[in-house]
Amino acid sequence: MPRQPTACFQVMPATVESPAMHIHILGICGTFMGGLAALAREAGHKVTGCDAGVYPPMSDQLRQLGIELIEGYGADQITLQPDMYVIGNVVSRKRLPDGSPKFPLMEAILDTGAAYTSGPQWLAEHVLRGRHVLAVAGTHGKTTTTSMLTWVLECAGLKPGFLVGGVPLDFGVSARLGAAKRPTHGPGPVGDEPVFVIEADEYDTAFFDKRSKFVHYRPRTAVLNNLEFDHADIFDDLAAIERQFHHLIRTVPSTGRVVTNGLEESLTRVLNQGCWSEVRNFGSAVSDFSAEGDPSDFAVLHHGKKIGQLTWSLTGVHSQLNALAAIAAADHLGVSAEVACEALSRFQNVKRRMELRGTVNGIEVYDDFAHHPTAIRTTLDGLRRKIGPNARILAVFEPRSNTMKLGTMKSQLPWSLESADLSFCHTAGLDWDAAEALQPMGEHAKVADNIDTLIAQVTAAARPGDTIVCMSNGGFGGIHAKLLETLK
Repeated sequence: MPRQPTACFQVMPATVESPAMHIHILGICGTFMGGLAALAREAGHKVTGCDAGVYPPMSDQLRQLGIELIEGYGADQITLQPDMYVIGNVVSRKRLPDGSPKFPLMEAILDTGAAYTSGPQWLAEHVLRGRHVLAVAGTHGKTTTTSMLTWVLECAGLKPGFLVGGVPLDFGVSARLGAAKRPTHGPGPVGDEPVFVIEADEYDTAFFDKRSKFVHYRPRTAVLNNLEFDHADIFDDLAAIERQFHHLIRTVPSTGRVVTNGLEESLTRVLNQGCWSEVRNFGSAVSDFSAEGDPSDFAVLHHGKKIGQLTWSLTGVHSQLNALAAIAAADHLGVSAEVACEALSRFQNVKRRMELRGTVNGIEVYDDFAHHPTAIRTTLDGLRRKIGPNARILAVFEPRSNTMKLGTMKSQLPWSLESADLSFCHTAGLDWDAAEALQPMGEHAKVADNIDTLIAQVTAAARPGDTIVCMSNGGFGGIHAKLLETLK
């Protein structure tokens, strides 16, 4: 169950600078836009929105907030006449085979000259301005690290606002405004600014603004967690993503801090392009912040000196690195490692991050958001470390992200699945041969082009004591509940 924060906090209502308005959000059920909708609603704005095809947890959260949802992108929504249309990056000028627009509402907005903006731009102008923004960027671990940092600051009494691309179990929601004024004065000339933590995505802003989302956020504390090639649908190569990360660094003030993973050569290249802020790194033995011990129970070191001890339920080196990043970022606000470690010892993780969905006949079924080969590998490696070498892992996954659908990283799949005993791939919607890509795994990998067949394969293979991990960045056809029912 989500933990209910015990401290009260004062929300920031619509102000003179940001008067109450009616916004209509296109693509409202995406993780980012759904969080933005929650913030706007909390700030006193009228919020409506539209989307096509929704799945939990965002759809549940929006319904609980009482936000009116409209199915599809019909041009008739132009009659709503909001003060501003906020456009998600799912929207485009794409045409269907018959020549009609895929998003008729967008065409109506352009034709009528109605006011519109992107989600990141609206957020920057109406929420983030006047706040100390802590932005967490990276190819992997953004959601978890953002949630960790937010929880640390909450436990330190700073009452942060936040926007996370998931639902932290410690809060039960993906976004909130937080305190209108920082409860205790912090260091520096802007020490009274309220605190806001945001997951900083490198994906593009909108069809009319191809800059990365995070360029809009103007953080005082920027976390660069890791960086490798992803989003092959919009980036040609790793160097193109590195340029976007450097654009983020350019926006950090001289009084700010850049927290970076000292193990990543790609981030070293980014910093070598120029940095005008304080830099603190983590991860390597010579980093400012490092760890000593097993990822589930380790000492936190600062310049080689122990400053904290963290014992918690999370596993894997990736979790350890995420914790170091959060500790180093919180340190910029004067939060000690001791306080941070105590908070993280009670951290409950995020929905869809190794979330146990149920146990049937001694078989555990987990849900995880992993969809990039590196994320799949780190998830399975962490699980293997937790359950030991003898228990079986059944990995069930769908290559659903735009990058994976293109097949750009298909050759890495056997490597990513090495910790699994058996792997099952859902192949619907792929233009490449998943069976061929998984051939090096032999009889340890199976494919299916529909959910029912996939469930039948997994059910036939599963036995008491197994751990099943379902990995996707989408709803995966409700496979978790269906598996639990079939396994009975």
